[in-house]
Amino acid sequence: MAYECNNFFVSSRAVRILVFLTLIGSCIVQVNCLNISFPSFKPEDRNVLNFSANSYIAFGALQVTPDVNGASNTSGRVLYGQPFRLSNGLLKTSFISSFVFNIQPQTSPTGEGLAFILTESPPLPENSGGQWIGIINSSTTGSSNIVAVEFDTRKSFPEDLDDNHVGIDVRSTVSIAQASLNDKGLNLSGGYDIRATLFYDAQLAEIDIVVYRGEHRAESPVLSHPLDLYEFFRGDIYVGFSASTGVNATQLNCVKSWNFTSYEKSVQISDKTSFNHLWIWLMVSVSVVTLLILVILFIRYKKRSHKRRLMEADDSEVELKILNSSTAPQKFRLKELRFATENFNSMNKLGKGGFGTVYKGVLGDNNVVAVKRISKNSSHGKKDFIAEVTSIGNLHHKNLVKLIGWCYESNELLLVYEFMPNGSLDKFIFRNETAESEDDKTLTWGRRHNIIIGVAQALDYLHNGCQNRVLHRDIKASNILMDLEFNARLGDFGLARVVQLNENTHHSTKEIAGTPGYMAPESFHTGRATVETDIYAFGILMLEIMCGRRPGHRCEANGYCNSIVDWVWENYRINSLASVVDSRINEDADMEQIKNLLMLALSCCHPNPYERPPMNAALQVLSGEAEPPEVAVEKPAFMWPVFGPLREVGCSLSGAQFTASAVLSGR
Repeated sequence: MAYECNNFFVSSRAVRILVFLTLIGSCIVQVNCLNISFPSFKPEDRNVLNFSANSYIAFGALQVTPDVNGASNTSGRVLYGQPFRLSNGLLKTSFISSFVFNIQPQTSPTGEGLAFILTESPPLPENSGGQWIGIINSSTTGSSNIVAVEFDTRKSFPEDLDDNHVGIDVRSTVSIAQASLNDKGLNLSGGYDIRATLFYDAQLAEIDIVVYRGEHRAESPVLSHPLDLYEFFRGDIYVGFSASTGVNATQLNCVKSWNFTSYEKSVQISDKTSFNHLWIWLMVSVSVVTLLILVILFIRYKKRSHKRRLMEADDSEVELKILNSSTAPQKFRLKELRFATENFNSMNKLGKGGFGTVYKGVLGDNNVVAVKRISKNSSHGKKDFIAEVTSIGNLHHKNLVKLIGWCYESNELLLVYEFMPNGSLDKFIFRNETAESEDDKTLTWGRRHNIIIGVAQALDYLHNGCQNRVLHRDIKASNILMDLEFNARLGDFGLARVVQLNENTHHSTKEIAGTPGYMAPESFHTGRATVETDIYAFGILMLEIMCGRRPGHRCEANGYCNSIVDWVWENYRINSLASVVDSRINEDADMEQIKNLLMLALSCCHPNPYERPPMNAALQVLSGEAEPPEVAVEKPAFMWPVFGPLREVGCSLSGAQFTASAVLSGR
């Protein structure tokens, strides 16, 4: 669906001035920004779209011309129902329009074409089939205020390059600029999906047209041309599509998805007060109005300049802190990442979490990446952003997601990671057990075992293999990503903290960090992240992978509600561990190995942090080099303060040497 927004920020003084200007009959200033998103088209979308007689929605797409054979010499239009304005003469609006279309030939030769249009006149012109592509007709050529980007499948005019080209039309269907697609490996009437993205830059007065098929976006626009839309449109304009078929040459013209974003705001000035009633006031106060408008503009200019200076200073501060790290990854410009993700197009969204949204992007020569756009209202602030960039930049391990780069510009926090084709682990584990799909069959026991080992190796590297120890603090299934071969990669280091390998091997925080269900019981008392709290979360992850169940409390048939740890431990007590294993694990799996790993997982989730095995010991069990730790039949109760033998620094609760009085006092 789509939405409209009308927002304009001014100071309280400017508001009072605007009220006064309204009383004396001057103009009202407002902002109109248009954002449209149709991942597909549904019948109810007719409420916000305007259709010509020959156009409709079918099969999840806009059928711009009739979806029937023999629809010869017809035309159609589909426009978004709400108009908008490009400019008021002071500020101009740029936009990106991205859509997927499919042209299916019905005759040979086929014809005529499909177009993206901007027009002041919504109605479909009569007799606009054939060469007119629903844009104009023979009597309105040269006079209608309409601009179009045509995708032409027939050489209708001598000026046309061929029957497979893109063109820019202004008040005519004879293009002012055009480019053939024959040398691009694209056939407009090939019957397959084609994606087009139009980038209109109002400041440069230029339009770029990118056309490609499938996932591999073209490295450069197929057509770029100077175009100042403000020369043609001063009032309300409508955006949408038109298409036509030819005489005895027909094709099905459909649009399957559409996104339109005006990513810079424009200012419109319109007279809302009757001039007939207030003309005397206007004549008397014209000089005062002019002065006050200048005051408003000056105030806005000062506010924007001050805000810009603050943002630039903030950008510089963050950049300095990151670049002071000798291992800081590449810095990207916001413009690069906007282009890579098609302005964070919803069609490129890979997923959304508590801190922001991840988009698929294409950089340079088809280099596919994942771009995390951190939400502005997220608690994941600049401190966490800097921590993530500087902590990951120094880490190199096959089971860690690689951070490629970062961007902090115009208050946008962006992280660029290598792209993981199989996404996050949780989408494979937490699925209805009765579902029958290919995804259900991908996580065999062998793959699950390899995923557990991969995460364990990553944690062992963070805890024991780095120059400075790294505490991840947010180990969970949604933060485990998988490459093409289903190898596990630990990602999302937004909560990670680096601690020195000395007596201070913990990280203290005022706010408890982590995800409910994965947090060790002692963390609620200490407010500390430790090696042991990471190990506890790893134990929960192991149980999730083997049981196919989320970690939180769930009510059983007997009415008893318990967490995954309590549930598995209770089944262990009654000698029924086999019953907790995910039913989708293949029957030929090594059940003895699975039971050993369940025992290891329970030991990692021991209420007493001193009893949890370090990651190097866990890896020995996972590889079969050691037996699983002994686990009490009854789950031990959590006690505070914690008592137990102090281990080596690498696996102690905090790494500090507690005195007896400190332990007894709970400090």
